[in-house]
Amino acid sequence: MHPVMRLPPNADTQALRKALWRYRIGHRITAEDNAQVLWVADPGQREALLALVARWQQGEPLELAEQASTERSPALLSILKRLPVTVAMVAVSLVVFALIGVFGDLFIVALTIVPIGIANGELAYGSLSDTLSSFQIWRLLSPAFLHFGWMHLIFNLMWVWYFGRQVEALQGGRTLLLLLVVAGVLANLAQYATGTVLFGGMSGVVYALLGHVWLMSRRVPRSGFFVPQMLVVFMLGWMVFTMTDMAGLVGFGNVANEAHLGGLIVGLLTGWYYSARRLRS
Repeated sequence: MHPVMRLPPNADTQALRKALWRYRIGHRITAEDNAQVLWVADPGQREALLALVARWQQGEPLELAEQASTERSPALLSILKRLPVTVAMVAVSLVVFALIGVFGDLFIVALTIVPIGIANGELAYGSLSDTLSSFQIWRLLSPAFLHFGWMHLIFNLMWVWYFGRQVEALQGGRTLLLLLVVAGVLANLAQYATGTVLFGGMSGVVYALLGHVWLMSRRVPRSGFFVPQMLVVFMLGWMVFTMTDMAGLVGFGNVANEAHLGGLIVGLLTGWYYSARRLRS
């Protein structure tokens, strides 16, 4: 990160920050010595940043001249255009949750990692080979979109939105989609390897995004990625806590711990790979 300028300590920078992210200008604002310091990740974007700051200070609309006409579209459409993969991850999860509410278990069994049926009045579980031989390949990823309660859904999608936006804005939708597929599939396979069939949630992907964003921010500080260290400590601490017997005593025993760990490993690997490429260039 490179310091650009100091702003008044009590200035409301919310609109400025939104505009900077809108134009994919990686930045950070820190509080130092009775002032807010504005930093830019890429020195090549310094002039564009200063132009937006000047407009913000004068109370003008925060639009770049060449993009002013495109900003007439509704805010939701604008977000969809800029972050299609992030929006799709959230939207599909919400739609699946709604369909579970309508169709119940009939819809859940269509998305589990292996086929599930009823034999002699009892549940009969298929195997991973059944999934592959019947070409139901979507089952390898679909458990990531299964959520079994509002808190489960909101908690995961909150972090998908927080981390996913950074990855898509700074590295593009293809990178985020790759992370979703690879982390989702490997996290599901890690959980299935423990003998569990009925599981779901985006948390494996969330931990992959956490690992990816954290390593990018640490190894390439000028990349524009940012995650508070206390958030990293909290999420890693939570993962370790849910692996202990104490979690079961307070009602958190049914957690896909192996999916969390598998996703985190994927994110650390991709974060190391992309940061190494950035450092070489």
